[in-house]
Amino acid sequence: MKIHSELFCCAFAFALLVVGCKKETGNQETSNATKPAAQSPAATAPAANASAGTSASPDANALSAETTAKLAGAAWASKQDEIKNDPKGQWAIQATASSTYNDAQGTAPWSANQATGAPNVQKYGDDGNAWTSKTPDSGIEWLDLKYPKLVHAEEVRVRESCGSGAVIKVEVFDEQGGGHSVWAGNDPTTELNYLIVKFPKTTFKTDHVKVTLATNVVAGWNEIDAVQLVGTDQ
Repeated sequence: MKIHSELFCCAFAFALLVVGCKKETGNQETSNATKPAAQSPAATAPAANASAGTSASPDANALSAETTAKLAGAAWASKQDEIKNDPKGQWAIQATASSTYNDAQGTAPWSANQATGAPNVQKYGDDGNAWTSKTPDSGIEWLDLKYPKLVHAEEVRVRESCGSGAVIKVEVFDEQGGGHSVWAGNDPTTELNYLIVKFPKTTFKTDHVKVTLATNVVAGWNEIDAVQLVGTDQ
């Protein structure tokens, strides 16, 4: 089956430079992520008696920037909530991985199972509520997830929470265990956000997703908070 895919990051943001995530010894707290700014600033109304060509005052510019940032932040939050509560979406109930930080097992911080369930990482950065590999920048790593019910899949959403942009392939598996690549390429995700992969609805049913990363592409720790499978019974 020939599969086309469309991916995009669901954020109203300027392009941001990607920086490597670093672990902070003994402390899982992370700094606040800077919310993306809107693509186009809100227009500033001209002053009542301003002469032609007079630029807006610094106070007006600051107010416009603040308003724009708030609108962008609200839009970002609304999209995150929309995805989280999508009636066609389901969150993983079981996960395994190529490796885990500190060889974490069960529900220990950074274990594969930290990528199950709905998103629970609140800030961009290193966080034990996400999965990450044993070592950073080591090359190919993968996260394998199982879901509650079989569906005809049409979308996969990978929530990246640290060192975003390292995913290189997303696969779904049919009931016989055969893998089907639904996307492969350059991951444009930045900051705390989703890599969204859309594709024609599969003719087979699936409850199994595999996400492959090239951890050497983005320096530092690459962490995944959650992965949503979107599909329908028919």
